[in-house]
Parts: sequence; C-alpha cells; structure tokens
Amino acid sequence: MVQELVISDVLCTAGQAGFFFDDQMAIRHGAGHEGFDYQGLPETPGFERIRQPGESVSVLLVLSDGDVAFGDCVAVQYSGAGGRDPLFRASEILATIDEFVRPLLVGVGLTSFRDLARQVDDLVMNGQRLHTAIRYGVTQALLDAVARARRITMAEVIRDEYETQSQMAVVPIFAQSGDDRYDNVEKMILRQVAVLPHGLINNAVTKVGTNGEILTEYVKWVRDRVLSLRVNSHYQPLLHFDCYGTIGEVFGGDVSRIADFLLSLSHVAAPLQLRIEHPLDAGSRDAQIEAMAQLRRELAQRHINVELVVDEWCNTLEDIEAFVAGQSADVIHVKMPDLGGVNNTIEALLFVRAHGLKAYCGGSCNETERSAQVSAHIAMACEANQVLAKPGMGVDEGLQIVGNEMNRVATLTAARAHVSALVSDTPS
Repeated sequence: MVQELVISDVLCTAGQAGFFFDDQMAIRHGAGHEGFDYQGLPETPGFERIRQPGESVSVLLVLSDGDVAFGDCVAVQYSGAGGRDPLFRASEILATIDEFVRPLLVGVGLTSFRDLARQVDDLVMNGQRLHTAIRYGVTQALLDAVARARRITMAEVIRDEYETQSQMAVVPIFAQSGDDRYDNVEKMILRQVAVLPHGLINNAVTKVGTNGEILTEYVKWVRDRVLSLRVNSHYQPLLHFDCYGTIGEVFGGDVSRIADFLLSLSHVAAPLQLRIEHPLDAGSRDAQIEAMAQLRRELAQRHINVELVVDEWCNTLEDIEAFVAGQSADVIHVKMPDLGGVNNTIEALLFVRAHGLKAYCGGSCNETERSAQVSAHIAMACEANQVLAKPGMGVDEGLQIVGNEMNRVATLTAARAHVSALVSDTPS
C-alpha cells in the first residue's frame, strides 16, 4: 500500500518579481518619464516612489518523500489601484505565512487540491482574509504538491478535479509591449504571436491625444507592420490594446463619443480584429459594470466590430460573476494575482466560458517565471481563449516561459492519452 504524502514543512524565501510596482494614480495624473523612472511624488498609499522594484515570496512545500513543491506570491504592477489589495511587501508576507499558513499546512495530506486551496483562500487573520498575493502563491504550491503526489501535471489535476474535459490544447498567447511599443511589436510579429500588442496606453495626453489622434496613429502603425512583416497572409493576429480608462478621459466619459472613436479605430485596424481593454474607468465596480454595459450595447446597436475587455474593478470571482451578469464585456480578463487563490482563477475561467464569453487567463508583467508556468497549466486545463505571456516586458522571455510550458504539457498529456488508449484496446 502506497503511503499518502503529507506536507512536512513550509519554507519561504523573498525574491524579485518580473517587473516593477507602478503608482497608477500618479501616472494617470501626469507623472512623466525620467529615463526608465518617473518624475514626481507617489499618490497611492504604500508607495515610496512612483516606480519601485517588484517583490516576490517563494513558498516551498517540503513533502514527506523529500520532494519539494513551490509557488510564488506576487502582485500586479498597478497594486493598490482599482479596488485591489495594498502594495505587496515581502517582509510582511513572510511573517504572515510563518504565523498563519505554516501551522495550517504542516502535516496535511495531499488528497484534494480543490479542498486545500479553499481552506487557504478562506483563511481569516485578525478579521481579514490573507493578502491576495499570499493566497496566490500558496495555492500554486498546493497545486504543484498534489500534482507531484499523483505523478501527473498540474493541468491534469485541474482537469480531473474540476471535470473540465479539456483536450489540453495549447492556448493562444497574448504578448505585452510595455513602453517599448515599437521594437517589441516587431518581435511579436516575427514570432507570429496570436494576440498583440497590449500597448500600455496608460496616459491620455501622451498616448491617446486630445481627439484620439496619437492612439489612432499607433493602431495604424501596428496594423501596417503586421501586414508588411508577416511571412504569409494566414497570420492575422488579433489587435488587443489595454487603455487603462484613458479613452474615457479624452472623451469625457461620453459613451456615444467613445463609440464614435472605436468605430474609427476599427476601420484603421482592418482587416485585423480590434479588441479594447478598459476603455473607460467609472470609479467603482457597480458604475463600471453599468458604463461598460452601456458602451457594449451602443457598439452592438451600431454594428461596430470592436470587442470590449473588462479588467479594473473586476478583481475577485464575485466581481467577475457580477460583470458577466451585467453583460459588460465580450472578454473577461481573469487577472490571476488579483483573485487570490488559483482555485478562484480556475472557477472564474470556467464560469466565463460557461456563459458564452471569452475567458482571458491574464495577470501581470510583475509576476515570476513560476506563476507564469502555473498559469500555462490553468489556461490549458480550462481551455481559456488566450493566456498572457509573462513575466516582464521584454516579450521574448514571457513567450518562452508560457509557450514552452504549454508545449511540454501538451506533449506529456498526449503521450499519456495514447498509452491509455492502447491499454484500453488491448484484449484482456
């Protein structure tokens, strides 16, 4: 009889994240670049400067057979904004895990990821739930631990426990350019990335323009570079721009004017499909749901072929359910670190797809290679419509980490399925 594996110890170590924490409020209020850094004073609580290095904490679960599973606690680039948890501090996270999480997990058997993840995600300390970064990293480690105990991939654990029936196909990758929005886009085109460029349209004055002229010219440039650099006409990437509410700023929140602008952008982007993430920011979850639903209805009534993506104010599983119920978008950005436990990401992706919308398994440039690998497993097991290349803003690294992990999972699961089919076909 095989003895059940248990968690014999929980170790943690501080590390670096794949990018930086940026004070979104200060940037939206006009903080300008000074080289790679920003000028001015921070505005979001917890920030010591507008741009500061991202931090991480690796959670190492030592198993009773000597194996080690791990996951990384990280938070998004724009922490503390859009209803998110406060700025992530590795020193505080380390102390919290040691005091509250370690006693919960030491000695626990690795029978069900779903049950273990729920226990961690629901844990309350001093009247509050754990910081989303803790829940994110610890549940990654638990998923890895259960996979190691069963000697299968993390994707297969999810497929089996959540009964997703996934075929484990590689998911289209969405790459992000960061501020290097020209050279990085050319990298994406040469690598034939399925969805691009993100664009980091995070300042209304410098990246959209008084009447949208700057963004229009950029969309035109991206389209032209795709058409001129692509190897063949079969390569038709989807153009997905993250606009951080700046279009709404430029057009005074007027839905009709925003729709006019998106119509003109769709013509500029043609023959490529245009997708706009967070075109406006209404200041709260309920207001955002209503404003985005109104804009979506306007686009539909006028037959404007632009897909809308929600991101800000959509930070939890409950938020996602509310945005879906409000018919507020065509695509839901399931921003993994914001949801806390990865069990919430799994349930969110499945919920979005079950309701006929497109599920974007996303996150942040400020994650780590480990959280990116875990996201690849989750995206495949839940058959997401796209997955973010992360961490970092260099394009190549994120594409390699997420893409290669998906290829490994696809190869392993296909080989196992082939062997299983041969065994089942063998006469007894």
